[in-house]
Amino acid sequence: MSPASTYRGRLAPSPTGLLHLGHAQTFWMAYQRALQAKGVLVMRNEDLDPQRSKPEFAAAMLEDLRWLGIWWQEGPDVGGLHAPYVQSRRRKFYLDAWRRLVRAGYVYPCRCSRKDLARSAQAPHDEDDEPIYPGTCRPGIGGPQASGEIAVPESPAGLNWRFRVPDGEAITFDDGRLGPQLYIAGDDFGDFLVWRRDDVPAYQLAVVVDDAAMRIIEVVRGADLLRSTARQILIDRALGWEPPAWYHCPLMNDERGQRLAKRHDALSLRALREQGRKPDEIIAMFS
Repeated sequence: MSPASTYRGRLAPSPTGLLHLGHAQTFWMAYQRALQAKGVLVMRNEDLDPQRSKPEFAAAMLEDLRWLGIWWQEGPDVGGLHAPYVQSRRRKFYLDAWRRLVRAGYVYPCRCSRKDLARSAQAPHDEDDEPIYPGTCRPGIGGPQASGEIAVPESPAGLNWRFRVPDGEAITFDDGRLGPQLYIAGDDFGDFLVWRRDDVPAYQLAVVVDDAAMRIIEVVRGADLLRSTARQILIDRALGWEPPAWYHCPLMNDERGQRLAKRHDALSLRALREQGRKPDEIIAMFS
């Protein structure tokens, strides 16, 4: 790494299934961006989903990425190799951020169940996005810190906690791959989860906290997370942090034109390896 380089990127796979070609394309791009910048690539295991995260998937994703030729330069040293930072071991960082958001009035408790939300007329924008929250538990008028600091409960457990978005505000950012982006808070997305009732920090909060703590300069990920970027910018702003730059990669589709998902076992890196495919053959598939 050049002493003058300040670039810090990250790989952040989730061990909820085998990595497929779409993941490989995005992680390869993250690797190339870090190489071109003569920077550092950080590895992070995003294992916060307690039902779906499995140790065997965590081991497979590291092995498959190394087989493809992707190497990262930061993570805990284990036997001479850089292991990933592991989100399930970083609870303190997420709790600290949650407390700050509660104290400043940016988030509020929500008792609505999934069944309650399913009855809402406002559907999610796509299969991976959460529905626009109807505001059932939203406090009355008065923005963050409108009445001074708010008392913080001892624990977030037992309730959902939602970030109150500034309705009607345009959230804009320049994407390094896809150009200028604009989302309207309250229309394109509603009050979103930052902590789940089963006492697990939500994706939106955890990635913001980790990217800030790990000093990530640029986030390279799939275009399915564009809308999440607007949410995460709001969290960064509420915590007084500068957001990273963004680079969202186009998604890969299967032969029927459907977006690749972890259920596409036949297109997983593990399956392709077992078929005798070589890393350069896989890389040649990336657009």
